[in-house]
Amino acid sequence: MRMRFTAKAGRGMVALTVAAGLAVGATACSGGGGDDKKPQNSASASQGNGSQPSAQEGQAEEPLAEVKGPSGLLLQLTSAVRDAGGFITVSGALKNDSGTEVVVPSALSGNETEIINNGLSLGGATLVDSKSKKRYYVLRDTEGRPLTTTGFSTLKAGESIDVFLQFPSPPADTTDVSFQLPLFPSAVIKVSG
Repeated sequence: MRMRFTAKAGRGMVALTVAAGLAVGATACSGGGGDDKKPQNSASASQGNGSQPSAQEGQAEEPLAEVKGPSGLLLQLTSAVRDAGGFITVSGALKNDSGTEVVVPSALSGNETEIINNGLSLGGATLVDSKSKKRYYVLRDTEGRPLTTTGFSTLKAGESIDVFLQFPSPPADTTDVSFQLPLFPSAVIKVSG
């Protein structure tokens, strides 16, 4: 079963997190509660075929970064938006650019037991702020689920899924961060908002 997640769903999680009243430190690795609307095991994000924000429709938007991973996987990052609640939501698409079906490597989830126990995700991603010399990990809800796209295992040839990841926000004067995901090269992306 393939799941789709949007930046809108990611921003909804920020609102839930803020509403829960959890404080996030500069290098915090945990966030607020899960999404009450979806009882499935990937409650850290909403699933569905909802419409995407107009800024992300179509392929007209120039990606912030495009990195090639193993087996023909291609990650395009289209936005990194600083939210009012002290978070950054990174959005984009993961595409199978090969001619055959690809099993998405479990290494993308990272090596933290708590994240691995919640299934395949992009939980291994980090943002590095070289200016402040800090690394920011994907946020988690109170049950340890990563606030990122989850629940995908294979991509058919040419198939693409929308992805999002949420991180604590670096200081407001930091505009460039390095996005890192296991098995993919690093990419410098510009933060807006």
